[in-house]
Amino acid sequence: MSQFQKLRKDFELPKCIDAWGWKYHHLGIPTNEVRKGEKYLTQFKFYVSGFPTSPFGVEWMRFEKDSPMHDLIKTIPHLAFVVDDLDYELKTRGFKIITEPNPPSEGIRVAMIEHNGAPIELMEFVKKSE
Repeated sequence: MSQFQKLRKDFELPKCIDAWGWKYHHLGIPTNEVRKGEKYLTQFKFYVSGFPTSPFGVEWMRFEKDSPMHDLIKTIPHLAFVVDDLDYELKTRGFKIITEPNPPSEGIRVAMIEHNGAPIELMEFVKKSE
């Protein structure tokens, strides 16, 4: 660690929120359990559930054996953050990208990065022109 790198205190927010302006969106947790209210995402071959009813943004993810998702996403819980400009964040911060930007549904673009062995999802909501 550089002698000039500041260590974060317990009461301080993470840099991605405090300095970069990211907003927490959800926690995605892999599971093998069939859960009530699952929605199947055909292009990714996995089921999601829980998010619409969780006041904390907890989302459960159950993967098909042949899901094309990165192994980290299928095995390690991930945090997801909303960013204003997905391309800017990916270009300027030097992240290791494990899932290239893609539109999982209308009005949203996402990418997955890896940080210290953990998957992190970055989400950009496409603003509709008025």
